[in-house]
Amino acid sequence: MENGNVGTVDTQSQKAKSLEELLLEAELVTSEQLESAVQKQREEGGKLSDILIEQGIVTADDMIMMLSLQLNVPIIDLGRHQIQANTVAMIPEEMARKYNAVPLDIIENCLVMVMADPGDTEAINAFAAKSGLTIEPTIAPLSDIQGAIARSYTAAMEIEKQISKIKPTIGAKDDGAAASIAVADTPVVRTVDLLLSQSIKDRASDVHVEPQAERLRVRYRIDGVLHDVMDLPLNIHPLIISRIKILADMNIAERRRPQDGQFSCVVDGKEVDIRVATSETAQGELAVLRLLDKSVSLYGLNEIGFSGTGLEKYQRMLRSPFGMIMIAGPTGSGKTTTLYASVNQLDRMSFNIMTIEDPVEYHFSDISQIQVNLKAGIDFATGLRALMRLDPDIILVGETRDKETASIATQAALTGHLMLTSIHANDAVGALFRIMHLGVEPFLISSALVGTVSQRMVRKVCPHCRALVDVLPEEREAVEEHFKQKFQRFWAGRGCNFCAGTGYLGRMGVFEILMMSERIGQMLIAGAPAPEITAQAIEEGMVTMRQEAMLKVRDGITTPSEVISRFPL
Repeated sequence: MENGNVGTVDTQSQKAKSLEELLLEAELVTSEQLESAVQKQREEGGKLSDILIEQGIVTADDMIMMLSLQLNVPIIDLGRHQIQANTVAMIPEEMARKYNAVPLDIIENCLVMVMADPGDTEAINAFAAKSGLTIEPTIAPLSDIQGAIARSYTAAMEIEKQISKIKPTIGAKDDGAAASIAVADTPVVRTVDLLLSQSIKDRASDVHVEPQAERLRVRYRIDGVLHDVMDLPLNIHPLIISRIKILADMNIAERRRPQDGQFSCVVDGKEVDIRVATSETAQGELAVLRLLDKSVSLYGLNEIGFSGTGLEKYQRMLRSPFGMIMIAGPTGSGKTTTLYASVNQLDRMSFNIMTIEDPVEYHFSDISQIQVNLKAGIDFATGLRALMRLDPDIILVGETRDKETASIATQAALTGHLMLTSIHANDAVGALFRIMHLGVEPFLISSALVGTVSQRMVRKVCPHCRALVDVLPEEREAVEEHFKQKFQRFWAGRGCNFCAGTGYLGRMGVFEILMMSERIGQMLIAGAPAPEITAQAIEEGMVTMRQEAMLKVRDGITTPSEVISRFPL
C-alpha cells in the first residue's frame, strides 16, 4: 500500500498533532480562515475537513494528505488497486454505503478498509464485528470510494442476483430446453457476461467451467496457476454450457463428442478473442475458455525474460539469412509470445514475411497471416506448401507437429528461407531429437538448423508487497548449492490486492539457447545420446533453464520455491 508523498514526514511526531495544527504548518490555511471554519462547525455541526473543502479553502487531495498524516494511515489510489471479491462478500453493501468505506483486501488476518474517515471508531468497530477480523483503516477521496462501492458490489452481487432469477426446472439431460432458455433468458446471458468480465479484470488467461458432484466449479488461470473463484448451483449447469456453446457457434445438442469454437467480445473497452473447448465428463459437460486480449501490446524481445547474453545470442540467430529456428516447450510455456516478439522486430518492409497459425492470435501490419482451417483443408503442412509458392523470405509456422510439416519446413530452411516455428520438447537438445523423430534426417537437421530455444514461464514476485523473507531450509540449500555461497533471505511477495494474495504478479520467460555448431552437428549425425550433446552445448556456452532461473532468484525476480517446483534436479 502507498503512503502518497508522506515519506519525508516524521509521522511518529505527527501523531499527537491536531488537524488544525497540521493545516497551519503546511500553510494550507490561514489562522483567520481556520477560525472561521471552526466557528461554522460549532454553529452548524459537521466535520471541519468537509467545511474547509466546501468553502474552497483546501482541496480534497490536500485534505486527504493531512488526514493521512494526522491519523497515520496510508493513502490508497483506488484507480490502481483491485478490490477483492472475497472481501466484498464480508461487508454488506448497506454498511459500506452508510460509513463510506469499501473493503479492499485481507492481509495477515487484517481486513483493509478504505475509508473516507479513518478516524470513525464507530465504523471500525462495526466492520470488525461483521467480519470477525482486525480492521486496518486506510484513506481515499470520498468520490473514489463511492465509485468503488458501485463497481464492486455490482460485480460481486449481480451474479447472485441473476442466478436467483433462473428457474431450476431444467434437468441435466434436457439439452433442448436448456438451449432455448440460454438464448432467451436474460439472467443466463448476464451471468455468463459477468463471468467473462470478471475474468478479464483478474488477468485470467483461461476460464474453466467444471461440473462437480454437487456444484458447478468456476476457476480462472492467472499467471499460469488455477484459482477457484466461484461455486454456482449445479442446476444451472446446462444453461451456462448452452450459452457458451451458442456464443462459440457450436452444436448445442451434441454433448458426447468434444467440440471447439470461438467468438469475440468487448469487455470494459478491451477486444477479447475467446477460444472454447468442451468435453463430456463423468459429472457432465465441461467448458474451457482461452482468453486472448487483443488490446495487450506485443512484447519486445528485451521484455520477455532473456538475459543480456541470451538476448544477444538469439538476436544473432534472427539475423541469419536462412535456416530454421525452433522454439521448444510444453503448452503454455510462452512459445507464441516469443515467436511474435521475434517477428515484431524483423524488417517487414525489405522482406516478405508470412505466417501459418492456429489460431492467428495477433494481427500484424505488413505481414501476411494464414489461419489453419481444417474444414477448408488447410493445416500446417498444406498451408506451408502454399506459402512456398508466394515468394516468402521469412516464414513463421505456428507449430511443427507432424512429419510432412517438419519435412517442408526443413527443405524451406535449406533453400534460402528463414523459418521460425515452435515444437513440443522438454529442452533445447530435446528439440533436436523431437524433429528427428518426426522423420527429418540428422544430416538435414545439422545443415538447416540455426539453433533451438527452450523456454518455461516463472511467476514474478509482486513488486507491491515484496519483502525479504526466510524460506524453507531445502529451498535455501538448493540456491546455496547452485551459487556456492550463503544467502540470508530472499525476495518474496507477502500477498496484496495487486496480486490477489498470491505474492506473484505476472510471468516472464526462462530460456535455454542452443546454437547449432559444427561439432554438435557431427555428434547428431553420429548418433550421440542427448546427455553428451547437452554436455557439448554447455561447453560451448549454453546456459540451462535451471541456471537461468536461479539467476532470477538471485536478482529477486522470482522465488526459490517457484524455481524448484518448475526445474527439479
